Amino acid sequence: MPYKIICIIFFSLLFGKPALALPHANPVPGGIALVELPAAGDNIKAYFQKKRLAIVYENNKPYALVGIPLSTRAGKQQLQLKTAQGSQQLAFTVKPKTYKAQYLTIKNKRKVNPYEKDMARINKERKKKNRAKKHWSQQPVHADFITPVKGQISSIFGLRRFFNKQPRRPHSGLDIAAARGTPIHAVADGKVIEAGNFFFSGNMVYIDHGQGLISLYAHMNRIDVKVGDSIRQGQVIGLVGSTGRVTGPHLHLAVIANQTLVDPLLFLDELNPEK
Repeated sequence: MPYKIICIIFFSLLFGKPALALPHANPVPGGIALVELPAAGDNIKAYFQKKRLAIVYENNKPYALVGIPLSTRAGKQQLQLKTAQGSQQLAFTVKPKTYKAQYLTIKNKRKVNPYEKDMARINKERKKKNRAKKHWSQQPVHADFITPVKGQISSIFGLRRFFNKQPRRPHSGLDIAAARGTPIHAVADGKVIEAGNFFFSGNMVYIDHGQGLISLYAHMNRIDVKVGDSIRQGQVIGLVGSTGRVTGPHLHLAVIANQTLVDPLLFLDELNPEK
């Protein structure tokens, strides 16, 4: 049996049925909207809140994949479509959603209240994160994600977080608890655009999947890829760990669309109860 077919069978058994080409639309703050476009073509560009959107296809129909920031108010929203003939506004509606609170106790208090000498590193790392978040590549979008690691969901996206009773930013991804050393697989084809050790996130990797769609893997025990590497879906990129600000070993998976952190469950058919 050819090696390629063996690999396909192996990953089908390991991860179950792959996600559909399009993620699950849920137009709420922190979710995504899929807005059908009236035309397709290389010269078409779509924007929401001045950030360029990925364009994905299903049955040859083009859709703008809109990442909706958590700060977005419910109600009518508009994206801007630019073509050779001019520009137009396309409307869509954002539904309300309230996220629950989560209280965590962090033993390493320095990870909650960093020392003054830590701030230079944190600020430097923030710039690297922002560059990765804004990365854009003009290539077809790989949005048919697989689950990156086998484990139990320990924390969902959007929770209003309190560390040692101190309010912090909402949870920006999906936490999957797994034993230290468990292999982490790339959710889709892509290219590594950032990798390294970060104060809060520990060992972390960013993978570009085209047109501003990016996956992020944090708190890794080990990183097995480097910046510039081309990655295939299912490839092992590192191991689960407990580096950075954590309460135990797990993978923190985040998904970025149009520079916006969105709910990873919308891209994971196997884990999403709404699919």
